[in-house]
Order: sequence, then structure tokens, then C-alpha cells
Amino acid sequence: MNRRFLPLFFITVLLCACSDDEVGKRLTAYDEQVIQYFQEIALGFEYGGATEVTRKWVTDMKIFVGGNKTPELMNELQAIINEINSLANDGFKISIVTDTLQSNYYVFLGAGATYAERFPSLATLVADNWGLFSVYWDATEQIYRGHMYVDIERANPAEEKHLLREELTQSLGLAKDSNSDLYLNSIFQAKWTTTTAYDEIDKDLIRLLYHPDMQIGLNREQVEELLREVLLSEK
Repeated sequence: MNRRFLPLFFITVLLCACSDDEVGKRLTAYDEQVIQYFQEIALGFEYGGATEVTRKWVTDMKIFVGGNKTPELMNELQAIINEINSLANDGFKISIVTDTLQSNYYVFLGAGATYAERFPSLATLVADNWGLFSVYWDATEQIYRGHMYVDIERANPAEEKHLLREELTQSLGLAKDSNSDLYLNSIFQAKWTTTTAYDEIDKDLIRLLYHPDMQIGLNREQVEELLREVLLSEK
């Protein structure tokens, strides 16, 4: 009689163990917020009506800096680069180069009017924006080139650092602003701020976009499914 029920006992224990494991791998409320914020920020752009899918750099970003390269802003740029490089885990890296022929991204530090002369298509946006960025992507949604500017004539030093961080970070493929009041310290906040540091959720967005499992060309539903898998795997 005992031997007859022994296999059933083992099955019950196994099922209970599986159930406990499933409970341990549930997403937290913060995880759900990260997924929602990622969908808000990383799909599409503020201007131009681009398809709302994931885009990111697959090749390294090599920055050439033009304009008024003050030591303070150059130090800040290097600090931002170091932070991004530490968050990206898929092999992507950013570096500063001194040869324009080696670069694929241009940072201009100067007057908006001068930037507009170089990029006339942005002339109407420069008047109301002290910082702007533009990126270009191929048919596979891979970003391969871009440029940005910070207006150091209209902005004060704290605002310059904020704009430098915001525009460079959005050039990674995290290209939208947020109108939500949930993350007022986020670098993606649409309201005018002078924050010069990433909020924790900002760091997670950068980390997840440049996660080895993150793919380009994913729509809202696909990116949610993938993010759930990634976040669960980290439990």
C-alpha cells in the first residue's frame, strides 16, 4: 500500500516546489513601471512621425565635438559617456574622437543660429529649443549617425550640463519626452528641469535598451513581452 502512493507523494512535492519557484519570480510594481516607462520613452520620436519601434546603436558611437569646448562641459561630457558605457552590456560603447572622419556623431556647443546654419532643416526648431538632437537609422532600424547641440549662449552652466545629458541620452534611441508627474527627476521629463543626474529608472531604461537580449524593430507589444522575460530572468 505504501509503495502504491509513493509516486503520488513525489509528484505533489514537485508541483509544490514549482509553484513556490513561480511565485519567487513575479515582477515587482517597480518592474511594471519600468516596462511602461520604456514603452513611453523608447518607441518613436517627438518629431517626424517615425514608426513606434525600438531603435538603438549597434556600432559604437564616436563623438566629434565642435564649437566652444569649455573644460567644464568636456569633463561633463566624459562623465556622461562613462555612465552610459557602464550601463550598456551589449558591447556598445561611446568615445570622443579628434578626427571628424572617424566620427559618426557630432556635438556642437554654441549658438543655436550657428547650429541652424550647419543643419538648415532644424532652423525652425532652434528658436524655441536650447538643445536638439537628430539621429539617422537604416532599414533595419539601426541608428548609425547623428548630431546634437547645446546653446551655451542662452543657457546657464547648470542648464548646459542638463541639456548635454538629455540630448546625448535621447540620441541612444530613448527619444521621447515624458509628460508624467511620476518621474519629475527623470532626464526625459518634458517639464523644464536642470537635473544633471540620471534617475534610477533612467538608468534601467539605458541598461535595458542596451541589454544583449534587446532587439531593434520591436513594437509596443513585442517589447513588453521581451522586457518581462529579461526582468524575470534577473530575479
